[in-house]
Amino acid sequence: MSDAEVSDTESQTVSDAEITDELPQELNISDYVGPYLFPNNSRRRIPAIIYLSAAVVCTVVWAVASDSPLVNGGFLGAAIALAVFAVYGFICGKELKIDESDALVIAVGAVGFPVGHASAQMGWRGWFSRPTWRILLYSNEPQPDQRGLVFVDGVTGEVIDQLVQPNPEDWAHLGND
Repeated sequence: MSDAEVSDTESQTVSDAEITDELPQELNISDYVGPYLFPNNSRRRIPAIIYLSAAVVCTVVWAVASDSPLVNGGFLGAAIALAVFAVYGFICGKELKIDESDALVIAVGAVGFPVGHASAQMGWRGWFSRPTWRILLYSNEPQPDQRGLVFVDGVTGEVIDQLVQPNPEDWAHLGND
């Protein structure tokens, strides 16, 4: 570095009073507006209706103007493809009837031990994207003795699968707070 660059760097130093630390906006508790509502799977029906409408339009255009040089069999092919997507959207648009708090209650009943910390995550399974809650649970001790993983169907509330095992994690280095 030249002497001019060194003097520019020294003049650009920031004092400790100018450095501030703040939480990201999404973590600011003063802006909390209530619990998070997970979007319902039935929203998939909206694009399905749009696909079906486009399929009907393509079919009508193909049927009415099939002798036009601007319309060919591609309109019918597009109509069939759009109709298939629409049917798939209607099938996958199952309404989510079990929210995360209901899924947690169901999972606590399935594992058979008092639960301390727990976490819920939404996932989808199978070709028809059935909504499924994945619940991770730990027993209610300072250093949990057991943990469980429970899969709860988001439509029926049925326990699909569960795994309960002794907790293999060693948290002794964290202390007994």
